[in-house]
Amino acid sequence: MINRLRGRLIEKQPPTLLVEVADAFTYEVHTSMHTFYQLPECGEKVFLYTQFIVREDGHFLYGFSTLDERSLFIQLLKVNGIGPKVALGILSKIEVLEFINCIEQQNIHTLQAVPGIGKKTAERLMIEMRDRLKSLSHNQIKAPIENNRRSLHHTQQDAIAALMALGYKNQEASRAVLQIKDAALSLEALIRQALNTVN
Repeated sequence: MINRLRGRLIEKQPPTLLVEVADAFTYEVHTSMHTFYQLPECGEKVFLYTQFIVREDGHFLYGFSTLDERSLFIQLLKVNGIGPKVALGILSKIEVLEFINCIEQQNIHTLQAVPGIGKKTAERLMIEMRDRLKSLSHNQIKAPIENNRRSLHHTQQDAIAALMALGYKNQEASRAVLQIKDAALSLEALIRQALNTVN
């Protein structure tokens, strides 16, 4: 069972990436777009929480930037009619906290906006996930934003926090800040450039 993966990112083509471990093994990993946006540049070190799945047509490794995303992926697979591809589609379209709110508020329209999710499947998700969400750790549900911030440079953390205070989602703010590679920028300049990207 491969539970976590740490190595060098050598290739990324959504939704898959290649991670080289110990200069000896290269793993192909499938990810959601949410995790994909958190990835470093190729050649840099990467850490992922993983889920290994064996099927008739092959062995597949799925990677996630946070524990809560992996936990939700596992719970989604328990729903009748939801396979890994659809589960990744849900996680790519809807962040974990947004998904939880969607289930709690019975927002079926948001689920139907996900490719591969029709009305019947969305209704099934509403019913089956209501109880399964309780099995997710309360700390994991509340912590994904903080976990992501701790892995970033302090200036980047502050810039992301500033964008979120302005109303941008964590994914939008992180993507805008992390794509700016000038490490010498002040906080104000970093925020200004990130705002130009998201607007």
